[in-house]
Amino acid sequence: MNLAPAPRARRPRPQVVSLTEAAADRVRDIMARADKPYAGLRVGVKNSGCAGQEYILEYAETTGLLDEVVEDKGVTILIEPKAVLFLIGTEIDYVTTKLSSKFTFQNPNETDACGCGESVTIEPAKAHDA
Repeated sequence: MNLAPAPRARRPRPQVVSLTEAAADRVRDIMARADKPYAGLRVGVKNSGCAGQEYILEYAETTGLLDEVVEDKGVTILIEPKAVLFLIGTEIDYVTTKLSSKFTFQNPNETDACGCGESVTIEPAKAHDA
C-alpha cells in the first residue's frame, strides 16, 4: 500500500518577456545580418545610470546553463538568471521616430526612470505577480 502523496501539479510559469511584431522583425533582421550564427538575443539588467539600472541587449553565442529561454515570434531570447525577477511581464518593442530607432521596454516592475531615459529603477516581481 503506497501512502505517498500524489505529486502536486505545478502552475504554468509566466513567460518572462514578450516581443511586439516590430521588435521580433528587427531582431530577426539583425540576426540575419550578423557576422556569425548566434544562439539568440541575450537580455539582462545591469547596475548603471542615475536611476540605478539599465537594460542590456547583446548577441548570445551560447545558451548559459541557467539562462531562461523564451521563444517568441520566431526569436530566441535568453534571459540572464539574475535578471528574471526584474523582467517578468516585460514587453520589448522596437520604435522608430524621426530622430531615432531603438528597442523599448514596457516593464510593469519599473518604479522610476531618469530624465534622459537611459536608466530605470526596477523592483523584483512579487510572488503573486509571477
